[in-house]
Amino acid sequence: MLKILEKEDIKCIFPKRDKNSHKGDFGYVGIMGGCIEYSGAVKLANLSSSSLVSGAGVVRLIIPKEIAVSVMPYLLEQTLFLIDSKNGHMLFDKNIIDKSLEKLKVLAIGMGWGESIDNENILRYILETKDIPIIIDADGLNTLAKMDKSILNKTNCKVILTPHLKEFERISGYSLENIKNNKEKLAIEFAKKYNVILLLKGHETIVTDGKETYIVKRGCSGMATAGSGDVLSGILVGILGYNEPNVLSVASGAYLGGLAGELAEKNLNDISMRASDTISKIPEAINEIRK
Repeated sequence: MLKILEKEDIKCIFPKRDKNSHKGDFGYVGIMGGCIEYSGAVKLANLSSSSLVSGAGVVRLIIPKEIAVSVMPYLLEQTLFLIDSKNGHMLFDKNIIDKSLEKLKVLAIGMGWGESIDNENILRYILETKDIPIIIDADGLNTLAKMDKSILNKTNCKVILTPHLKEFERISGYSLENIKNNKEKLAIEFAKKYNVILLLKGHETIVTDGKETYIVKRGCSGMATAGSGDVLSGILVGILGYNEPNVLSVASGAYLGGLAGELAEKNLNDISMRASDTISKIPEAINEIRK
């Protein structure tokens, strides 16, 4: 099934909340990333505003200990878990990784993560031993590209991959030209082969699990700026804190982010927009979806 996603399709993802609800009802979610070179990306992916204003109950930012000082001033409602690090990159310790993931409903991994052998060991360990939904983005995708992709068929995790076209080239082995000419076909083929939900970013975003496919036609040129992909990861992890990880819930994240970006551009302009402007319009976008 292939369908263009409409606002009416995703109202069910953002239901009114019971007055007796508490934060645990809407999910403890984790964002793992950051390194000494790219600490800014995880600040924004987290700013976890994007996760919190998308509805998560509690957001845990999991970062290398060495960048804590630079990240902490940006934290208000979020919680922090520090991973031992060397030269600004996480060190793999399965006991520490286990503790960092306790109680989490969903994990996003890779934003501003950098590249190291420890990252490969961390990602492999999570995929081999955990059974939570995991959104892999940015340097998480670059890390996955170096690994044997058959691990995706063996994991108990529900895996959501969020590449742009060049990242999809790296993880799939398809040429960029082939992807550009056959985006829907190759996205569906890859998702089916590896049993993942694939969110292929672009002017029209494709979200598929190989069986069900949505085309998301939201977004604007003002979103072509650093950090927009990180914001999307934050939105996705927020939504999956209180929704089942399926094609519709993932596609709704792309729709919400695109709509929020459009509202921000309307308020500002296509040149001056920053990714944080998209975050500021998420509440308004949710209100519009609920109408």
